[in-house]
Amino acid sequence: MIQIKHKNIDDYINSFPEEIQNILTKIRTSIKEIIPETSEKISYGIPTFYLNGNLVHFAAYKNHIGFYPGASGIEEFLKEISKYKNSKGAVQFPLKEDLPIDLIKKIVAFRVNENISKNDN
Repeated sequence: MIQIKHKNIDDYINSFPEEIQNILTKIRTSIKEIIPETSEKISYGIPTFYLNGNLVHFAAYKNHIGFYPGASGIEEFLKEISKYKNSKGAVQFPLKEDLPIDLIKKIVAFRVNENISKNDN
């Protein structure tokens, strides 16, 4: 399988059908609302937000959106994400369900505070 190299997050989002583009754009916009000064980049081939280190990554797949807040982001919100398939550093939001934007925002805010306080020490 050939892996497509995306130049930036716009390029990544635009590579999907419109329905998926809308979901990915909603995630991106929500993250930027929480932390407008975050940097965007492609890391591990997927959209990544960076502030004093990686904050979160996200990606689209055939049946779900992968959201990657790292182990601490999963652990902190394990109760809320337990209804979704998850692992040590990732959660899968099914495409057939509404995206839990409020939960994504809470996780992003937690990761921002974590990265800022990590840098303050």
